[in-house]
Amino acid sequence: MSEAPGKSKRSPRKATAKKATPTKNTKKATATKSTAAAKKATTAARKATEATKPTKPAAAKSTAKPAAATSTGKPAKPALKVTQPESRLSLVRRARRINRELAEVYPYAHPELDFENPFQLLVATVLSAQTTDLRVNQTTPRLFAAYPTPEDLAAANPEEVEELIRPTGFFRAKTKSIMGLAAALRDRHGGEVPGRLEDLVKLPGVGRKTANVVLGNAFGVPGITVDTHFGRLVRRWKWTDSEDPEKIEALVCDIFPKSDWTMLSHRIIFHGRRICHARKPACGACPIAHLCPAYGEGETDPEKAQKLLKYEKGGLPGQRLKPPPDYPGQPAPPLAAG
Repeated sequence: MSEAPGKSKRSPRKATAKKATPTKNTKKATATKSTAAAKKATTAARKATEATKPTKPAAAKSTAKPAAATSTGKPAKPALKVTQPESRLSLVRRARRINRELAEVYPYAHPELDFENPFQLLVATVLSAQTTDLRVNQTTPRLFAAYPTPEDLAAANPEEVEELIRPTGFFRAKTKSIMGLAAALRDRHGGEVPGRLEDLVKLPGVGRKTANVVLGNAFGVPGITVDTHFGRLVRRWKWTDSEDPEKIEALVCDIFPKSDWTMLSHRIIFHGRRICHARKPACGACPIAHLCPAYGEGETDPEKAQKLLKYEKGGLPGQRLKPPPDYPGQPAPPLAAG
């Protein structure tokens, strides 16, 4: 018996449909494989990109050797690193901290000219231009023995004065200045050194620096002494970049209280002569290197820096023939022995 026509047509279509239509499990497996392949491709691309990127250079290490110990025997602190402009408040704080630490290093700081009265200090300070205090101290004993008062010096023979002060250099110009100021003291001030800045600067050969030395050390009137050492150090410490002594004086006066002015001057000048030299500062032996933006301008090796120290810091004689009782160094030799 033959099959019905309808049945024989439907059966082949159902069988074909089952072969062509994938199951749900097959779809999921295909999708999973596609996603995994995509992830692998993405990861490979990312690694390839990272491999081609330039790496950041490692931070450069400082080659400067920190001082093992300063001239005071204390361990040195890291040098100051200035990364951005310093504010006014920060500068004032750092400057005052430098002063405090210098006070610990030089508790015996003092004027390094030998004198017994204001007249001797005034003359010695004028003679100290373009020479050392040591040379002046070796020269003035004979000068003051011959001419102990302004009246005596004003009436002296210029040639004899020139011969006495010849070791200080520029002796002709200096003779004119000290004899002129002696005459002015005799004629205008009754033979006495005035105790006011405005009167002192009117004397021959006397400027603000000399006047402040005399006022601060003979009269107890506070003042800032801006000599070559003072100017050099405040510029290294970035207190100012000015070369003008009067501008430097005004700026420093504005940073410190008046009571600090005279001793601050002594400490800075002491430090400039003993450690922070003009040509080759002894950075590796400096007790305030951690506060100094100029650290590294000089010798940073502690042992080599130690050999650069002068006067009592280097175990050598000081500049005064008659130093104060608390001075820890040796007195300077007289002229004949020097």
